[in-house]
Amino acid sequence: MRAAIGLWRWRHNPLRRTTDLIEAWVALTAAVLLCVVVPLAGWAAGVSANTSLQQAVRIQQQERAPTVARVVRAADGAGGERAAELAGEQRLRPAVVADWTAPDGSRRSGTVTTTRDQARPGDVFPLWTDRSGRAVSPPMHPDTARAHALIAGLTVALLLAFMVETARRTVVHRLMRRRYARLDRAWAQAGPDWGRTGKGS
Repeated sequence: MRAAIGLWRWRHNPLRRTTDLIEAWVALTAAVLLCVVVPLAGWAAGVSANTSLQQAVRIQQQERAPTVARVVRAADGAGGERAAELAGEQRLRPAVVADWTAPDGSRRSGTVTTTRDQARPGDVFPLWTDRSGRAVSPPMHPDTARAHALIAGLTVALLLAFMVETARRTVVHRLMRRRYARLDRAWAQAGPDWGRTGKGS
């Protein structure tokens, strides 16, 4: 609103400089972008991210099945590729050797992480598997997907707002430098006797 008022004020002002008019238009454009374009872009990004994530949730729910695993013993230190996959999770959850039933009814065994703080032989815990019976992480919850989409939309909006404000400040800074340069040239043209010309001094 202040940008529009400033633009109207400079419209017929005899003291108006070209840089003043440019600055007012830049401020008005930035205000429109921040109030209209930035929220729309954030909303569009959030909707797009939510659509993609909800589709991923549906695919995960179709391809993953819940089962119950029974602890056989504590893991002695899984080796190879599985150790690398479990390295981060083991810091928070214990790794155990467990048995479970695959979706096709076959028995499977392997090293997995549990949701329990302590796992003793014979304890059971929920486990998710893919169609082949391999242990996988649980499917993403739809609410989690929506939260990620909201964060994505807010991030896009904030980045765009930052870019708009940075561009506005850059233009205003250059306009100020141009004004100061013109003022310096005007003072240089006036000379050291400015204000005393024609007084015989």
